[in-house]
This record gives sequence, structure tokens and C-alpha cells, in this order.
Amino acid sequence: MIVRNLTSILGTDRHVTGEAFESRRILLADDGLGYSLHDTVVKEGNEQHLQYKNHIESNYCVEGEGEVVNVATGEVHPLGPGSLYTLDKHDAHILRATRGDMRLICVFTPALSGHEVHDDDGGYPASE
Repeated sequence: MIVRNLTSILGTDRHVTGEAFESRRILLADDGLGYSLHDTVVKEGNEQHLQYKNHIESNYCVEGEGEVVNVATGEVHPLGPGSLYTLDKHDAHILRATRGDMRLICVFTPALSGHEVHDDDGGYPASE
């Protein structure tokens, strides 16, 4: 059994921050589950251009408001508490936090190691 508390992750190597986001990586590849679980905050007013070519990602919004844009179609989908979006076709997308910091619970498969860095396309390399 794995039991963790968000406060135990803050300030560790599982807590990654950037200009536009903060990622608290609760479950990672070394936990051996085949998926990873992240508590991510996208800061209000920020926009990220992303595409995970090697991972499937699902995101469940629990706080704040924003939108996700499907780059291929131009469709804009509003996000708020209770909204879910899944990038099931490795979709290129734009994520925006428009009203308050937007907090997402994110699941990646295959699992991330936690040491990945976004590439030029806004994605991560294939899992090791």
C-alpha cells in the first residue's frame, strides 16, 4: 500500500515549479503502477502549448477556470471544477488558466519518472 500526503511532497524533487505551473508528482514510475498521478497548478493568465506524443494524459479540474484548445480543430473547451479532458490521440493542445489558478489532477500513462523536461513540442520523451 502506498499512502502519501501532498504536504510531504512539497519542497522535494517531486515538487517542480516553473513560470506558468507547479507540479506536485504524487505517484511516479518508480512506484511501479504503470501510470503517474500529478497535482498540477497552472497559474492564472498563463498559456502552455503542449503535445504528449509518447503519453496519454487525463486531466480533472478541481479549482479555477480555463480552457483547452484542440490545435487540430480549433475547438475551445471551457474548463472548471468538475471538468475532465483526455488527450487520447496525443492531441496538440493549448492550455490556458483564465480565472484564478487552475488546479488539475493529472494521470499519465505510461508513468513519468518525474525528471522529464518538456521538449520543443511541449511533450516528454518516451518513458525509459
